[in-house]
Amino acid sequence: MANVRESASAPHPRTRLDDNFASPIRFSLMAGLGDGMELDFSALREMLQCGDSPLSKAIAHLQAAGYVVARKGTVGGRSRTWVRPTKTGSDAFAAHLQALREIVALSGGAEL
Repeated sequence: MANVRESASAPHPRTRLDDNFASPIRFSLMAGLGDGMELDFSALREMLQCGDSPLSKAIAHLQAAGYVVARKGTVGGRSRTWVRPTKTGSDAFAAHLQALREIVALSGGAEL
C-alpha cells in the first residue's frame, strides 16, 4: 500500500510532456533531426511526408520555442533553408521521450 501512496503523491509523468511536441509533425521533426543533425527543408518535407505549409508552421513554432534554428542560404543560385535542433530543444525532446516511457511503464506496457 505504501507504493500506492508514494505514486499518488508523485506527479504523473504526463505533467512533464512538452506541448511543443503535441503536433505529430513537430514531434516527428524533432525525432528526425536527431541530436545535432542539420537537414534542409526539402529533405525534412520528404522524410515527414508533409506539405510545405505544415512543415513551415512546425519549424516556426519550434523556432519560437527555442528548440530549433533555421538558417537560410543559397546552393546553385537557389534559396535553401536548413534546420537543426538547439541543445535546449534536444534536451526538451529527450525529457518528453522519457516521460512517454514512464507513462508506458506505469501501465505495465512493453519498454519503448
